[in-house]
Amino acid sequence: MLTDEWVMFQRVPKCCEGDAPMEDSNPQVIPMIAYKDGTAALDWLAKAFGFVEVERILGDDGRLSHGEMTVGTGRIMLATPTPAYEGPREHRTHCERALEWSKVPWVIDGVLVYVDDLDAHFKGAVAAGAVILSNPERRIPGATVPCRRS
Repeated sequence: MLTDEWVMFQRVPKCCEGDAPMEDSNPQVIPMIAYKDGTAALDWLAKAFGFVEVERILGDDGRLSHGEMTVGTGRIMLATPTPAYEGPREHRTHCERALEWSKVPWVIDGVLVYVDDLDAHFKGAVAAGAVILSNPERRIPGATVPCRRS
């Protein structure tokens, strides 16, 4: 589960008999996100953003080795890659270059999620402790609100 410049490609699975692809309900692109505490991230993403947990696989050490969540027709995968993993916020505390590149006024890495009721979604995220980068903006064709976990 790498979050920097890595893209993983997987063949569409074939059924046992013949060459026809198996039906696959997965989206064509699935973000894979690393978290320092993957199990806490599963719980928080459900509470703050309405994601639904699909799978939680813990390693022998108790850390999340693989998790999957859905929201609407979308899916994400998440994990804590190693006990030594540190996210961008922690990395900035001891790396001057990371501190500098993270000062930009836009989201560097993120996942765009469309919602039916932006105002209700925004209020729920704030109530769950999301750090708001900017207030909702009305844009064409819709509206977006960048926010991140506190």
